[in-house]
Amino acid sequence: MAATTILVSILGALLIGAISPGPSFVLVSRISIAGSRRDGLAAALGMGLGGAFFGTLALLGLTALLSQVAWLYLGLKLLGGAYLVYLGIRIWRGAAAPLTVSTDNVEPTSMLRAFSVALVTQVSNPKTAVVYASIFAALLPAAAPLWVIAVLPPLIFLVEALWYAVVAVAFSASGPRAVYLGSKTWIDRAAGAVMGALGLRLIAETLKPQ
Repeated sequence: MAATTILVSILGALLIGAISPGPSFVLVSRISIAGSRRDGLAAALGMGLGGAFFGTLALLGLTALLSQVAWLYLGLKLLGGAYLVYLGIRIWRGAAAPLTVSTDNVEPTSMLRAFSVALVTQVSNPKTAVVYASIFAALLPAAAPLWVIAVLPPLIFLVEALWYAVVAVAFSASGPRAVYLGSKTWIDRAAGAVMGALGLRLIAETLKPQ
């Protein structure tokens, strides 16, 4: 199989994984609606950087360490689940707070916060690293050209960031924003509940007897 075909296959599999709804999608869509398009795009960059981090982790073989040192992997999964639950509670508790939306004069700190929260959310689930490693094991040959390995992390960044940029642009449009402002309390509570449920599911899967 040609190297370019291998690369396209890997990126296609990763794109399908990124498109699948999860905490990252919930977070970017909410940031885009509640904040601004620029906040949403900053969050998309955070998601892209998190994806590149996991891709690099998998390429370096550090996922093998996580699979061999069971307590480390379980501890990271519990921390990731706890963070998602914490984030869900924060969103739920702030659901009733009034919101003034403006697309002008967006503060840099707002964009930095969106980027940081998105990055932490993306890397809070070490299962993602295992998914990346599984895709690489299935599609990346042992004797893959060095240039393929070198370009994978930046291309993973582009795949993740571009997908979530699409999400940010779509949900920062006037229609979704008007719907959000009209039903902010219930939408935020739903988003918080989903985020918390995903965190609890991760914790439950971690604690489930093997």
